[in-house]
Amino acid sequence: MAEIKLTTEVAGRVCAISGTANATVNNGDDVVVVEAMKMEIPVSSSAAGRIKSILVAVDDIVVEGQVVAILET
Repeated sequence: MAEIKLTTEVAGRVCAISGTANATVNNGDDVVVVEAMKMEIPVSSSAAGRIKSILVAVDDIVVEGQVVAILET
């Protein structure tokens, strides 16, 4: 199984987590949502698979490029 690291495109605050560890996701499913400059930017799955781990919690501050979740495909 391959691992895919999901990263944020912007710095901001985690405002929602849509998935949980061991949940299955499809390509394009939102896993984490980051709020930046009053906009919500989703971090979406880039492949179908299973969420191995979520590395952030709601209200965590993240930086651009930070890994927020790991998928197994």
